[in-house]
Amino acid sequence: MKLATQLIHAAQPSEPGTGAIVAPIYQTSTFEQQAPGINAGYDYSRTNNPTRERLDGVLAALEGVEHAAVYASGLAAENAILQALLRPGDKVIVPPDVYGGTHRLLKNVYEPRSHVIRTVDYSDLTTLARTVSSATRIVWVETPTNPRLLIYDIEAICEIAHRHGALVVVDNTFASPVLQHPFEHGADVVLHSVTKYLAGHSDVILGAVLAKDEAVFEPIKTLQNTCGAVPSPFDCWLALRGIKTLELRVKRHTENAFAIAHALKGHEAVARVYYPGLPDHPNHDIARRQMEGFGGIVSLELEGTVDDVREFVSSRRLFKLGESLGGVKSLICHPATMTHAAIPAKTRAELGLTDTLVRLSPGIEDAGDLIEDLLEGLRSVRPKDREACLAGHRPITRKEGSAPARSAR
Repeated sequence: MKLATQLIHAAQPSEPGTGAIVAPIYQTSTFEQQAPGINAGYDYSRTNNPTRERLDGVLAALEGVEHAAVYASGLAAENAILQALLRPGDKVIVPPDVYGGTHRLLKNVYEPRSHVIRTVDYSDLTTLARTVSSATRIVWVETPTNPRLLIYDIEAICEIAHRHGALVVVDNTFASPVLQHPFEHGADVVLHSVTKYLAGHSDVILGAVLAKDEAVFEPIKTLQNTCGAVPSPFDCWLALRGIKTLELRVKRHTENAFAIAHALKGHEAVARVYYPGLPDHPNHDIARRQMEGFGGIVSLELEGTVDDVREFVSSRRLFKLGESLGGVKSLICHPATMTHAAIPAKTRAELGLTDTLVRLSPGIEDAGDLIEDLLEGLRSVRPKDREACLAGHRPITRKEGSAPARSAR
């Protein structure tokens, strides 16, 4: 069954008894039991719920595995993976440009609990191979990365990790099952922020964990009931509705991103365009081999001052200033003061995440309209010599930006 058909039919039969094409929302906290401890498979919605169970089944089918669990948010899903799989002293390896919320979770929660966090540039596989050891429990992969859209070779990373008995967790949020299939490249666990492309309408907060091996999955799933990080049935139903159009939306997002990247490349107010679909992207060949499209996110390094960038992101007509991505309405984001504000300015600079970087999440509007909206804003950005711009750059401090405790996608 092809993906477009799976999105409509996989794990989504008509409702028994009524024949309803769209399954109902089981908006209930508890279920009647025939006798003490005897029920029809459901007793309490924290433990299981038919609407959530249906979403679990759909996501498992899309990623080609049997095991899936939906959580109340992407970070709740991340925490379940780490909490279930790590023991004190275990080492976790992450890339330098990992999502800001993941960085905060590892540094503020898990590192103080005697877990060893190591940052390695995954584009240097030799260094990665030297870093992974028998003490490594998890190699965490995000590809494409957020927000610089680097692409990492999942298969090569899995080969290195598995050689030492480590598990590979792949955050597949940016690509979605439409564009990338990590399990086919050797991944052990796949993570999604369902909030983004999967649900696709900026109206739910959800996360999901999927795994090939039941022994790996079971402790993660157990935490869902034990700790209670479960989503509401209504949010699961909204995600099920959104998933039906996933392929159509992702194709449009990708087409729009591709058009924007090409339209802005070489613009005098744009120092650099980050997009895997551009031939000069450092990981373009890996993206062509590993993905079935280059994705719907474009990031820009702007010329001009930080004030110019603030004005640019705050004044667009169609690109709304906001965190998150993957929705039908276009969003624009300033990572340094929004999604990655939890990362100290010095660390951001070391990662190459400058204060003039802008992330775009093109929606499904007309590409020409979106390009014109961006070009209109770029007219007010004052280009200057790049070296002079960087030399005079004044880093944004936490006081000027978002509170460090806040970090979305």
